[in-house]
This record gives sequence, structure tokens and C-alpha cells, in this order.
Amino acid sequence: MKHRKITPESTVEAGEYLFYEPAAQIVLCASYNRKEGSIRAFVRGQLMEDKTENFKKIELTPTERREGHISGCKGCKGG
Repeated sequence: MKHRKITPESTVEAGEYLFYEPAAQIVLCASYNRKEGSIRAFVRGQLMEDKTENFKKIELTPTERREGHISGCKGCKGG
């Protein structure tokens, strides 16, 4: 897993997981305000807002993506 700096050209979407450096935690992005340079995110169930510089995008390698993939329910497949 790599962390990439968020630049003004970066796309950050609500629902995306980000790394929050001050707390060294993975958080869930709620909104990204490019004009103000701030991100709102959920940290331990609470909504907080901080400067974009304190967040990093999380990049997974293809191998890490495959390892983290969980298939759907087997009960609906009839077998």
C-alpha cells in the first residue's frame, strides 16, 4: 500500500478511503472542497474537517486488490 499526496488536480470522491496523517488512520471521505483546500471525513464515527495537506490518497497494487476482494453470497447461486 502506497500513499500519494493530494494535489489540486487530484480527484477525491465521497466514499473514498484516505490516510489521515496526524492520527495515522484510514478515514472515509465525506466531501472535498477544492476551493478552500479542505476535506471532511469520518474518523472513529465522527465527522471532522481538516486541510487537504493532512490527507493522502491510498494506492493498492493489483495483488493487494485481489487479496482484499470478497466475493458475494454463495447461497443465491443455487449450489
